[in-house]
Amino acid sequence: MKDSHVADDVTRAAVELFATQGYATTSVQQIVERAGVTKGAMYHYFESKDDLLFGIYERLLSLQKAHLDEIIGRGGDTVGVLRAVCIDVLETSIEHLQEGTVFFRSMHLLSEPRHQEVTRRRREYHNEFAALITRGQAEGVFRADIPVAMLVAHFFSDVHYLSHWYSPEGPEDRALVAEQLTDLFLASLKET
Repeated sequence: MKDSHVADDVTRAAVELFATQGYATTSVQQIVERAGVTKGAMYHYFESKDDLLFGIYERLLSLQKAHLDEIIGRGGDTVGVLRAVCIDVLETSIEHLQEGTVFFRSMHLLSEPRHQEVTRRRREYHNEFAALITRGQAEGVFRADIPVAMLVAHFFSDVHYLSHWYSPEGPEDRALVAEQLTDLFLASLKET
């Protein structure tokens, strides 16, 4: 039986090392030493360092996508659903800030097939997010004078910029930051 703790330990070690040293300058040997496992144990779960980098982001993307599907599945008014989605993506991004930071710094280093897969999955998420905005526009609650793609980019630029200023040790509470950024975004969507 496979010990799933090995995969978690390797992932945790990789995230810590990639965040402090960078992906390109971190060796597999350093990862396995930090995780306290052998290379063979690591390669049992991850085919390569590229596979490990992809796995770091894949976990976060899968979590956020599952939350998105669950929130949309609950139904409700468009503004309330979009608010819940925005708060969730901000809170999970803050909770997994180190993983997101590593990924955005190193995404360009993924193999082309992995890069395409990440792009496809992010587009899928963004398309569902955009559909909520489009629905709000059709209902007359969101402005329609700005292209939906620009509105989506506006929100996610705040999400991706978190790693440049947010610190879990700082005075800003994760939930409060998520609510405030969501409120700012929703205010920018209001029909004028």
